[in-house]
Amino acid sequence: MSAQLPLAHCGVRRRQFMQGAAGLTFASIADIPAALAANLEQDASSKTGAPAKTVNAYVSLARDGRVFIQSPATEMGQGSLTSLPVMIAEEMDADWERVVILPAPASDAIYGNPLRLQLQYTAGSAAVWGYFLHLRKFGAQVRHVLLDNVARRWGVPLSELRTEPGFVLLRDGSRRIGYGDIVEFLELPTTAPEIKPEQLKSPSAFRLIGRKDVGRVDVPSKVNGTAQYSIDVQLPSMLYAAISRSPVEGSGPLEVDDRAARKMKGVVDVVRLPFGVGVIADKPWTATKARDSLKIKWRREGRAWGLDSGTQMDAYAKQAADLATAGKPWTKDQAGNAIAALASAAMVLQREYRCDYAYHGQMEPLNVVASVSANGSKCEVWAGTQSQTMAVKAVAEALGIAPQAVTLHSMLMGGAFGRRGNRDMEFVIDGVLLSKAVGRPVKCIWTREDDVKNGRFRPMSVHVLRAGLDDSRRLTAWHHRIACDEVMPFMDPVRYKLNGGNDAIAILGSELKTYDIPNRGAEHLAQKTGVRTSPLRGVGYGPTTFANEGLLDEVAEHLKMDPVALRLQLLAKAPRARAVIEDVVARSKYGTAGAPPGLGLAYLNYAGTEIALVAEVAVDSGNGLVVKNIWATLDCGIPVQPGNVIAQSTGSIVYGLGLALSERITLQDGVVQQSNFYDYLVPRMRDVPPIHCEVISTDTAPTGAGQMTTPLVAPAIASAFHKLTGRRLRHMPFTPERVRAA
Repeated sequence: MSAQLPLAHCGVRRRQFMQGAAGLTFASIADIPAALAANLEQDASSKTGAPAKTVNAYVSLARDGRVFIQSPATEMGQGSLTSLPVMIAEEMDADWERVVILPAPASDAIYGNPLRLQLQYTAGSAAVWGYFLHLRKFGAQVRHVLLDNVARRWGVPLSELRTEPGFVLLRDGSRRIGYGDIVEFLELPTTAPEIKPEQLKSPSAFRLIGRKDVGRVDVPSKVNGTAQYSIDVQLPSMLYAAISRSPVEGSGPLEVDDRAARKMKGVVDVVRLPFGVGVIADKPWTATKARDSLKIKWRREGRAWGLDSGTQMDAYAKQAADLATAGKPWTKDQAGNAIAALASAAMVLQREYRCDYAYHGQMEPLNVVASVSANGSKCEVWAGTQSQTMAVKAVAEALGIAPQAVTLHSMLMGGAFGRRGNRDMEFVIDGVLLSKAVGRPVKCIWTREDDVKNGRFRPMSVHVLRAGLDDSRRLTAWHHRIACDEVMPFMDPVRYKLNGGNDAIAILGSELKTYDIPNRGAEHLAQKTGVRTSPLRGVGYGPTTFANEGLLDEVAEHLKMDPVALRLQLLAKAPRARAVIEDVVARSKYGTAGAPPGLGLAYLNYAGTEIALVAEVAVDSGNGLVVKNIWATLDCGIPVQPGNVIAQSTGSIVYGLGLALSERITLQDGVVQQSNFYDYLVPRMRDVPPIHCEVISTDTAPTGAGQMTTPLVAPAIASAFHKLTGRRLRHMPFTPERVRAA
């Protein structure tokens, strides 16, 4: 079984396969994008001499028995290229060894995630969660059509037939026919067969979903080096580009001295753009060297000029602590009246927590290959993005052409974590505008320094929380005020508007919905700093969970309770939550006589996924934190790929270690001070402790797993540090200086 990455067009020709998520119209191969149809026909014809038969928007069948499945999400190392097609293959009873996976074309209407406002946007660990029921219904429809065709062909009732992987059979097994052979007489209905949820397979009948031996299809090519990323693409007459972007958003070049660059051998052109200056050359290193020789004076435009992150954080803290300054209420999953309950509480604990800016640090720096036609009316783009449709629209707007004139080749990504999901797709536009300027294909590569300096960061934030206790020492009120940079208004103003003007990415996780606290409230004090921001692995849950779990530990200390005991008390009505805590406590030996002294626990319900994590820490001779062990237990419902859930959770923990201990971005005069991994400190192998992850499998529908453990690492470490030393860590990351100060 192989994963192929063919051409993918932005639109569909003539009529669409379906309108939103409402229904499905079966279509002939002429109705799918031309390049995709050609790819299927050529591949099938090489063995069968006949074209593939397109059954619906997701599935095509070849005469030789191969099943072509479109995967609507992008693959950035999280396994979606396998987990989503597995859902379709499961319900249609496809032979997994005969499945060929293709990246779906860009179309929100056809391939959009029902959980993401019908956007074709891969983020927030929402792919498996959002597509699970949706894709299984498409697979079941294919199976129904195959059974119906064979029933008519054989002259038997539909009830007399069943399927096995790749075959339709009589129930007694006396006669069978392969899916490929059905193609010869396959007739498609004009309307999709109705598939009700109860007609889908029960988990006990799954053959592929939940199997540990269904490996990720992208891994073999990544191991042997044949996997194709946009940085690998080579085109005839292609040039290379490097770009110097304004250090502050909203600014651009005022004066440019490019004389040294133009004198360099191999330099083709120096192109001035509204937001920077690009250098195009015959070799990538020539373009970079020439770019570095530019002398640019930047316009002092853009809100962030003059901003100092240290001073700014103090201003955030002052505003968050000023209860007379109202924030925007976050109404999702609120309960009771937190303000009134706090006013009448017998005891109120108020604490402040802080989080610095953080950079995505994805392995593959941003890059794109773009080829704009000579007259500027068409464009081809090779890029790895988190949204195919956003990329197409951004290119079309930049060139002033119709989206149908843009061809996107959706490529693998070497990590994204939110960085490749901004609506403006600025790194894609770099290559597009420079290709247009020189009239030739251009590969534009950001160096690591470019990637850091021009990063779009997790916002800096200050959290002021208040917890109220009544006369019986019961926790009755919780209020969370968050002062941080805006995120959604900058990275996706369209979704911000659709979201009712709520900056969900900044404040997610503040609702604390699983704990049994009768009065809960949160509010956002949005800071219009002009700093480039973006969601980062764990989204708002990272900072908000650090603050929430930290204060809960402090409440437990005030009540003279063990932090785990308090959590179990507050989760009396949440059996799945209690189960993950009890499992990780047992495996880590937390609270037992022989347990290490520095153990701390944190818990989170992240969009329906239950997670508990225990960290073991020590303090070294230089007063730095050393993490010695981490245990985690997850319940994400039905784990579509259990091994991948473990792998993603483990990687998510490593990511969380960096955010907890060392990763921070600072700004002076609005300009990023870090530049590479020598001053932006990601975890090294020596920093990674043994990690022990377990998955509790339940029959509930799948929820996310790709980033769910990241937010728990910092609060668990902070809890363990307090257990060890009696001191609190309230500013993330926990640098050696901050640990010494504590």
